[in-house]
Amino acid sequence: MTTIKEGSQSFYVGESETNPDAEIGYTFSENGDIVIDHTVVSESLQGQGLAGKLVERVVEQARQDGRKIVPQCSYAKKKLEENSEYQDVLKQ
Repeated sequence: MTTIKEGSQSFYVGESETNPDAEIGYTFSENGDIVIDHTVVSESLQGQGLAGKLVERVVEQARQDGRKIVPQCSYAKKKLEENSEYQDVLKQ
């Protein structure tokens, strides 16, 4: 099983936050929304659903913190819009 670690404004897989094997990065808007700006998965880990798991981890964090998500990353945007279970945290 792949372990998703919490970084500084990111969740990642790998030994190092500075050189991750997979990562979803975010910033915070002025009103505190989580703005997902990129999702990257190394070629060796692609096809395992890892990017979706990274999005899910940000959703969990948003729920814990009572925040909304603004997906600027095209992958995260598609994933959040298509999944009805994520609508509670998706900023409309």
